Amino acid sequence: MQLDNFISKPDQGRVVNAIGEAEKMTSGEIRVHLTPECGDDVMRDAIKTFNRLGMYKTRHRNGVLIYVAFDSRKFAILGDSGIDEVVSPNYWDEEKGILLEYFKQGDPATGLCAVIARVGAKLKAYFPSEDDDVNELSNEISYEE
Repeated sequence: MQLDNFISKPDQGRVVNAIGEAEKMTSGEIRVHLTPECGDDVMRDAIKTFNRLGMYKTRHRNGVLIYVAFDSRKFAILGDSGIDEVVSPNYWDEEKGILLEYFKQGDPATGLCAVIARVGAKLKAYFPSEDDDVNELSNEISYEE
């Protein structure tokens, strides 16, 4: 399945806008990475992607990656060490459950936008926007075939 078949160009724009809106509230950084396939261990592949995208380079170690392997029908959400130190251990499971429901309904873009908004609100509580805040990571969806 091609990327545009999983999430249309207009919906890709909605996701990018959702990231921008969420990041206005926080110094945290959110990225979405889409790929058709992943290996048996989706978390291992998500961690590799997190590192390859340099998401650990944020000032407060507060990057979040939403990793989706759409043909493999697997996904992961992970945060950097600064976030994992302050959120509950089951926090990411809650967000994954919400995203899974939207995927089951065939509406991945709305699910991504909903989870991005929720993650932004959570990050705001621990990592509020700062006067000298800069966008440390691209808001664009990253994609690999």
